Amino acid sequence: MHFSAKIVGIAALLAVTGCSTISKYNPFSSKESKHPPAELHEFKQTMAVKQAWSASVGNAGVYTFAPAQAGEFIYAAGADGKVVKLEASSGRTVWSANADMPLTAGVGADGNIVAVAGQKGFVLAFDNSGKLRWKVQASSEILSAPAVGQGLVIVRSIDNKIAAYDIESGTRKWTVDRPLPALILRTVPGIVIADQLVIVALPGGRMAALSTNNGGLRWEAAAGDPKGATELERIADVSGTPVVVDREVCAVAYQGRVGCYDLVSGAVRWAKNLSSDVGVSVDQRFVFAADDQGAVSAFSRSAGASEWKNDKLAHRRLSTPTSFGRAVAVGDGFGYVHFLSREDGSFIGRISTDGSPIVSAPLVAGSNLIVQTKSGAVVALATE
Repeated sequence: MHFSAKIVGIAALLAVTGCSTISKYNPFSSKESKHPPAELHEFKQTMAVKQAWSASVGNAGVYTFAPAQAGEFIYAAGADGKVVKLEASSGRTVWSANADMPLTAGVGADGNIVAVAGQKGFVLAFDNSGKLRWKVQASSEILSAPAVGQGLVIVRSIDNKIAAYDIESGTRKWTVDRPLPALILRTVPGIVIADQLVIVALPGGRMAALSTNNGGLRWEAAAGDPKGATELERIADVSGTPVVVDREVCAVAYQGRVGCYDLVSGAVRWAKNLSSDVGVSVDQRFVFAADDQGAVSAFSRSAGASEWKNDKLAHRRLSTPTSFGRAVAVGDGFGYVHFLSREDGSFIGRISTDGSPIVSAPLVAGSNLIVQTKSGAVVALATE
């Protein structure tokens, strides 16, 4: 695993949430010295990749920010409060706004509303011209990007409360309070809205489907089962954002499993043991996941059969892998984006960005691949 085992903010977290978090962001972690990152070796690049454009949104600090796409535009944010709308094809800045407070997560967008999370649990919504429409306060700090859709802005705060706000006014529509295990990862389990359902990744290895109407529980599935003699061994949090394709939702958990579930009932289609602290991506044939040791694997979407595994990026702190044409793109903790063959996992391309970690999942926007670095660069990559 590539997060630190240091428990942070115990007193404050106990007062607010009744739990503690395990931080991925401790700069004094000894994990890197115990497990040095794999060296990069030369290979014959059969996929030429170039930088199409780059923009800056400011440093992410200790938080994780991911760009979002709506139509022909990219929305992004940084920890200092900057929120931007960029033209996806050229990187041209359409507008730039300031939240007037530090941000902790973002962004969610549907083309009309852009939502981000601010310090102390604030949720802020900007209209499509960059003007602040409303600001409300959730129950505690928010680390995951808000989900926007079905007339709602939905967030999960670190105390494991899921809250839905009216997209026009910010009026709270419903709240769901979920129990917390004793220890959780300080990561960014995500939310996806699909077919009147809100699919929420949760600590404790659970994934829940809630009704968009009232937050009522439709189903719950286990992507990991907490087990072990200690609370540390029992961490089994669902990682990243679940992915919905057709009538399936796929997800992965730390110290748990990767698998796909029926979108309507939550019934398990298939599941395989795998531990990951980032999410999965899915295309028509495969499910891709990077485990906590730095190996990237592909599974058949239909039955979960193992198709290939590339372990040559061990301990390089990988992002969620993303299907991109004939490649699978994955960022690392040193600013590289690696392109693996979608068919067999071999290296076919590589490009460096600004040298800072790429934590969030790469985003496919038309013919470009968009990555956001910890230093705040939003970079569009294209194949030549």
